[in-house]
Amino acid sequence: MKALDSSGPLAGFVVLDVSRVLSGPYCTMMLRDLGALVIKVEEPGSGDEARHFLPVSPHGEPAYFAAVNRGKKSIALDLKAPADRAVFERLLARADVLVENFRPGVLGKLGYGYEALEREHPSLVLASISGFGQTGPYRSRPAYDVVVQAMSGMMSITGQPGGPPVRCGSSIGDLAAAMFACNGIQAALLQRSRTGRGCHVDVAMLESQVALLEGAIPALFCSGVSPGPLGARHPGTAPFDAFRAADAWLVIAAGSDHLFARLASCLGRPDLPFDARFSARAARVANQDTLKGLIESVLATAPAAHWLARLDEAGVPAGPLNDVAAMMSDPQVRHRGALPEIRNAGGQRAPVTPILLSTHAWPAELPSVPRLDEHRDDILRFADGGAPPSLF
Repeated sequence: MKALDSSGPLAGFVVLDVSRVLSGPYCTMMLRDLGALVIKVEEPGSGDEARHFLPVSPHGEPAYFAAVNRGKKSIALDLKAPADRAVFERLLARADVLVENFRPGVLGKLGYGYEALEREHPSLVLASISGFGQTGPYRSRPAYDVVVQAMSGMMSITGQPGGPPVRCGSSIGDLAAAMFACNGIQAALLQRSRTGRGCHVDVAMLESQVALLEGAIPALFCSGVSPGPLGARHPGTAPFDAFRAADAWLVIAAGSDHLFARLASCLGRPDLPFDARFSARAARVANQDTLKGLIESVLATAPAAHWLARLDEAGVPAGPLNDVAAMMSDPQVRHRGALPEIRNAGGQRAPVTPILLSTHAWPAELPSVPRLDEHRDDILRFADGGAPPSLF
């Protein structure tokens, strides 16, 4: 068996991170998990705003900040102060990537717009994450997650039919932009390996939400009608929903004809696939209220665990409706080591970046959360030509 590389596939790359809160820090967290050195540049005195967000751990530490900034190296620099700007510019000369999520134009006012960076550091990759992108009529508008979820149409398809607008329970406006930016950065670095030149990666939160509407946009094209919320259902197949058993909810996704036949047999209703209301996918979608009632009438006779065992044996995709605590104790999640403890966070666990390479093992423990300006001395030595700070 080959020895695994503990440093990660992006080992040797240096990322300067002047972003804050979530979209930028989540992007650089993924780059750090993949082996890059991330130097987090923060405001002197206060640091990243997320250091002051709730929740606070029982030990008084900012748990939200810890979850997306573990493993980074912190230095406090005022990018309007000449001495600190000089340090920052020495770091730029040694960096491969600069990540920012200011409103468009702010970085340029500081003297670090892409034209200036390209002239001084032609191999540098600049990644800008913003609400609406670097161009267009909305470019200067501020944006938060709920704003882009609303404007993209994502909230219009989320929730129960007839209910009020519902934001997705996770900040997918920020997180999707972070993931697209991380992908764009790696593509830019690959391109640089061929051309020797960096580029500007421009990722907008709004467009990132639009890119996630994989079913809603084709549905509008085909019907001429904007789709609405469907709860847990899928617009194009059935049964694909949450169902109530005797004691708890479970989900079943048996949308194809052969899976529906397996489900029907498992439920003791092998006749259902021969019923004209359910014999084809389109018919099941049209009659899914009736179909759900029939399925739940059978599920109500036994606990969810009983049905999940039978569905698993029959090869029907299904699962329990876990809350977050149940997910964290799930044997599959635990077996894969997807939620290690953060080294200095009092037992707090956080998800690793879920990309498992055969050459690179996930860590048994996540690296420490940086205190504000904790790594100043190491980073200053690096800026002056010394060795990079240790990743750990």
